Amino acid sequence: MSTPPRVALIGCGYWGKNLARNLHALGALAAVCDPTAAGRETATTIAPEAEVMESFEPVLESDSIDAVAIATPAETHYPIAASALRAGKEVFVEKPLALNAAEGAELEQLAIENDRILMVGHLLEHHPAVLRLRELIENGDLGELHYIYSNRLNFGKVRTEENALWSFAPHDVAVILRLFGEMPTEATCTGGNYLSPGLADVTVSSLRFPSGRQAHIFVSWLNPFKEQKLVVLGAQAMAVFNDVAEDKLVLYDQHVDMTPPVPVLHRHGSRPIPFEAAEPLRRECEHFLECITTRQTPRTDAASGVRVLRVLEACQRSLEKQGQPVSLDAN
Repeated sequence: MSTPPRVALIGCGYWGKNLARNLHALGALAAVCDPTAAGRETATTIAPEAEVMESFEPVLESDSIDAVAIATPAETHYPIAASALRAGKEVFVEKPLALNAAEGAELEQLAIENDRILMVGHLLEHHPAVLRLRELIENGDLGELHYIYSNRLNFGKVRTEENALWSFAPHDVAVILRLFGEMPTEATCTGGNYLSPGLADVTVSSLRFPSGRQAHIFVSWLNPFKEQKLVVLGAQAMAVFNDVAEDKLVLYDQHVDMTPPVPVLHRHGSRPIPFEAAEPLRRECEHFLECITTRQTPRTDAASGVRVLRVLEACQRSLEKQGQPVSLDAN
């Protein structure tokens, strides 16, 4: 068995500690950098043999570190990732890749110029249930896709630096783009800010695609209950991925026959769809390490990260225009 790449984790806070746990379990965590005493203490507890430091600059200068994983506040993703790529490191960066598509494109170009792997943490694309859903679609079990909607709701964790759109929606945008296989031409978004002025706590986004398909994304951290649901409607069947349910992936064998003289509803029940029992984050970390070793393009590469940023930017512009449609061609 080959030795895994040596990875330095930058940021060991709310989400970074989960990356630390998985990278450590995979034998790849060589160092952890965190400016806070609490973060460094967490790192020492999870991976006592890893080198723990306050600054990340030393790992960029180290020849013994192959890659960095970035789990810092979103506004720091671009400068840290750019520095790491220029230093010749392979890079995994949590979503969003950057705070705008222009910066994301710059990171993509840096990765190309330096022949480095750049992978974005769009976690849902590595979820075994979503991968199984993609198989169902590719096998034609749902027929032609018509429409997708997603709800990502919770009571907290409230952010004060980024709104709910940028905090919650990247996961669902990434999956919707993957399942449809096309970019939207138009986005609209409305929302409301109730806790912090100018910072939306709830947003509803609508996307229109060249094929005529549509998607809606409802996100909020001011909801009385947790819901993480993706509903995919096809011409022959419908599928629901509900990440907080016991049966997380369910196929509904139902469709509408529009043959004259009147529409006929066909309902043939539903059945849970089995899929691999594996932690999505573990699979994501394994994929990153595999891409470093084999030099294959990551499933969630920089190009996919930029596409998600373009959609988020269009939604943000629509939000600021009180829900006016925004063309992605002009975004």
